[in-house]
Amino acid sequence: MVGRILSFVLMATACLISVAAAESATHAKISTSKGNIIVELYPNKAPKTVANFLDYATSGHYDRTLIHRVAPGALIQGGGYSRLFTERPVRDPIPYEGDNGLKNERGAIAMARGDDPASATSQWFINLKDNPRLDHAVDEFGPRYGYAVFGKVVDGMAVVEAIGAVETGPGGPFEAEVPSEMIFVERVDPIDWPPAE
Repeated sequence: MVGRILSFVLMATACLISVAAAESATHAKISTSKGNIIVELYPNKAPKTVANFLDYATSGHYDRTLIHRVAPGALIQGGGYSRLFTERPVRDPIPYEGDNGLKNERGAIAMARGDDPASATSQWFINLKDNPRLDHAVDEFGPRYGYAVFGKVVDGMAVVEAIGAVETGPGGPFEAEVPSEMIFVERVDPIDWPPAE
């Protein structure tokens, strides 16, 4: 009985430590079949988006998902589909944070979404170039909703570019922009960066 209680306490403690680490993380490692991508996160600019990304990461949602879209010269996208193009179950959408002042510049990571600005769930993309048309803007006609940037690549941009250079075509439910070779996100982990020496 004592052993079971101790085991439960140790497991609960490990979970709390993991959650605390994720909540305080400002960097994450996206491990892909092409190499590692390190992103700096901006919880001060996009708190709900960063928390959502880390929640999906630490729950294992991103494990063995596909980079299912490469828009040549523009972006790479992942975070939603298994190797059979089965869409992973998602939680409720998060509030729109695309008006936080961050830009869809080369190397920026942002949330993918549907037509509704507040429809982002688990999918994200990394910009291969400056994409100002994806930014939030306001003019005399009102707001133009963009895509919420929540971090940027600080190491591994060569990996992003290698993924962005693969041939694409139809695949799964998509008529175009699917990598002809399967590229996987093996996992996503909150990390300390730079690594301690």
